[in-house]
Amino acid sequence: MTASRATKHYDVGIVGAGLAGLTAARELTDMGLEVVVLEARERVGGRTAAGSLSTGDEIDRGAEWIGAEHERVLGLVEEFNLELCEQYDSGTDRIGAIGELFDHENRFQALPPESAAELREALEQIETLRRDVPHQGPDSDKWDATTLESWKRETMETEAAREAFDAFVRAEYTVEPSQISLLYLLDTVDAAGGFGMNADSVSAAEEYRLVGSTQQLARGLADDLVEAIRLSEPVRRIDRRGGDVTISSDDGRYAVSDAIIAIPPPLIGRIDHEPPLPARRQGLIQRMPMGSIIKCFAAYEEPFWRDDGYSGSVLSADGVVTEIADGTHSKTDRGLLVGFIAGANALEWGDRPTAERRERVLEDFSRYFGPRANEPVTYTDEVWSKTQWSTGGYNAAMTPGTLTTCGDVLREPVGRVHWAGSETALEWRGFMEGAISSGDRVTNEVITDREERGS
Repeated sequence: MTASRATKHYDVGIVGAGLAGLTAARELTDMGLEVVVLEARERVGGRTAAGSLSTGDEIDRGAEWIGAEHERVLGLVEEFNLELCEQYDSGTDRIGAIGELFDHENRFQALPPESAAELREALEQIETLRRDVPHQGPDSDKWDATTLESWKRETMETEAAREAFDAFVRAEYTVEPSQISLLYLLDTVDAAGGFGMNADSVSAAEEYRLVGSTQQLARGLADDLVEAIRLSEPVRRIDRRGGDVTISSDDGRYAVSDAIIAIPPPLIGRIDHEPPLPARRQGLIQRMPMGSIIKCFAAYEEPFWRDDGYSGSVLSADGVVTEIADGTHSKTDRGLLVGFIAGANALEWGDRPTAERRERVLEDFSRYFGPRANEPVTYTDEVWSKTQWSTGGYNAAMTPGTLTTCGDVLREPVGRVHWAGSETALEWRGFMEGAISSGDRVTNEVITDREERGS
């Protein structure tokens, strides 16, 4: 520990150098405040993570897709002179349910007519309910006590529709339908502006990807913050006693007028807080675990499934892999399939050897795209539940009953400690856009508080 680090005072200390923390750091620095950013990883980016295959092709091990309405992300893409590529969506989608495969240009219409109608009506019902989500009163209590598993069984009768809904929940939330409530689903769907499915079945949140990696966004934000960022420095203790907040790591102590915590909610509980956090804030942390996801990549000499008329899009309740997408980039002739093992399957397969996962994933790929899918040039995967400073993905999700009992403290400051991160976003929660918007929000919050204190 150096004397300068032990005694140095900053206007704002930020825990976490993901998109939320870096956004706040840059905005506060531009306003003339002195900021320090403490990041446990050896890199910036949080849940955006660049990687590469043995072929040299770049991949996104973490967050990848960008929506046409993600104005903040697209603004950074333009500012940093990055290149977008459109998500491939031509051809036939596939859906696996009740032991069969169903094909359609839109996977949500692929099921047999009765089941497709049930699924469509269920999604339309969610769209209707989410526009007026109650957070207090008998409906909110009832809906927060109703798991999606229960609601599904009350709403849909055919097994194919139920299984497709299960796969959809696993793919979007990386949990089982029994682990989140109807109210939580409605709240998060509303924060994303609805399901936003277009006629081609590509979600409005998944229309683009970056050539390279989305970690370029974080690197761009960090370029002007080099002196402020401390990598490989996990925060161990936050002390709110006295006029300042003291943030302690293994390497030093930082006295700050305001602190911003921009890390996944479960990791907040790993930090020693003095005095202890309020009871409902602690309850929220304990009832908001990370989802479970394994992101899998298989590269091929060419995207052969396109020649066979397939889009590469699969949603399945039958196999280990819940969802597949065409991850081929426009700058290469090589084909790439990206698969996701989600929910309970991710927990089971996360501890299996990579070679065993590879065999099982390629077995699923072959079922959907034929024997050529079993012979990739290379394969790799990322087990996010075993990633030390994430412990899961894509996001943390509230368990049933949590939103009505603790949900209102999600963004509520504790003294001079403020909260950011994708899970706290008022819009596009769970997306990169949401993380950036939470950085904007918390910046305004800190500035307002400082003005009221006369700082």
